[in-house]
Formats: sequence, C-alpha cells, structure tokens
Amino acid sequence: MYRGLLLDVYGTLVHEDDEILGPICAHVAQLAGVEPRVVAKEWGRRFHEACRAAHGDAFRLQGDLNHETLAETMQHFDVRGDAEALCRPQFDFWRRPALFADSLPFLQQLGVPVCVVSNIDRADVLAALDLHHLPVDAVVTSEDARAYKPRPEPFELALDALGLRPDEVLHVGDSPSADVGGAGALGMDTAWLNRKGRQAPPGCEPTFTAGSFHALVVQLSLGGQGV
Repeated sequence: MYRGLLLDVYGTLVHEDDEILGPICAHVAQLAGVEPRVVAKEWGRRFHEACRAAHGDAFRLQGDLNHETLAETMQHFDVRGDAEALCRPQFDFWRRPALFADSLPFLQQLGVPVCVVSNIDRADVLAALDLHHLPVDAVVTSEDARAYKPRPEPFELALDALGLRPDEVLHVGDSPSADVGGAGALGMDTAWLNRKGRQAPPGCEPTFTAGSFHALVVQLSLGGQGV
C-alpha cells in the first residue's frame, strides 16, 4: 500500500500542448522551405539541451527557454520573426489546458496525499490546477526545485513536501525519460501513463504501464498496491 502519490501534470492530468506546437512549427517550416517535422526536431533538440543545462544557479524558466530556443531554431533556418509572439498561444494553453475525463474521478477516490511534480513554470501549473479544481496536497515545479525532471531535485522536493521516503510513494507520469526514468533512479515505483499507446523506448522499465487512470487503478488493485 503506497502512502503517497506523485503525479505529473501535462500529458497526465491535463492535455499536452501538441496541437499548439504543430502550427508553430508549420509556420516556421513554411518560411524556411522545409517540412514541419524538421523544425520540430531541431527545436526539440535545442529545448531539451537547454533544460538539461538549466539547474541550480543556471536555472531558467521553461517559458523563457521555450521562446529562446525557438528563436535559435528560426535563426538556424534563416527565418525572421518574433519567437516569443509565436509561443504566446502555447503559454496561454499552459494556463488553460483541457482536462482528461478520468483525472478528477481518479483524484477524488485517492486515500493518500498527492503532490504534483511538473516541469512547467509554477504560475502556469497553479492556474491549470485552479481552473479544473483539482484536489492535490502539494505542488512542486521545476521553478521551485531550480531543476527539471528527470533530475532528482523536483522529486526530492516532492518527497519532502509529503514527508515520505522513495519506497513509500508511486510516481505517475506520461514521459518515459522525465517521469519513469527520473523517479525510478531515486528508487520509487513508477507508473507510465501511456495514453497514446506509444512503444516503450529502450531502458523504460516502469513498475506499471496503463493507458488510463482507470486501468492503472485496476492494476494496482490486482497487485495489492492500492492507493
């Protein structure tokens, strides 16, 4: 029986911003004369490298990293434009994401404390949680930890918030690397919430894999690890 639950937010409790990213990449790609997937790959590479480098005294907010790496990507493709303005719909989305239908019922049936752990900036996460009236006991963001998942700092701060040890909690998230890899490295049990039916990448070894919160509850019940 787990004594607490750590939960990712975007892609897990609420929808990801994929539908917003597509038009941004398509706009840049049209100006650059390349396929949108080429722009998405280059932007993604630069963004993830920036997140890996942003910790401790070198920490930067995700919103800043997002439009700065888009600006670098546009420069790479010799495209001019206002990267921050292009990202504004994405920033708006972070504050008003759509809620997955199974998220609130899942949270309402839990009998243990919950701490959400997100890489998105704190004000945006709080706005999203407030919008959907999601009942959680604590909130930890990259901004609080001065580091991004899969680094240990966000998870360690979440454990401190709940006053629990790694072996007493389950972390649930949609990212094989940031969630499963990051939490698993600290000795936590992990659940990969694979809503899109993706193939697990090499090295992704979650304790549980489920396509929905309902399916996860069934697995936990069958395994005697109810929450």
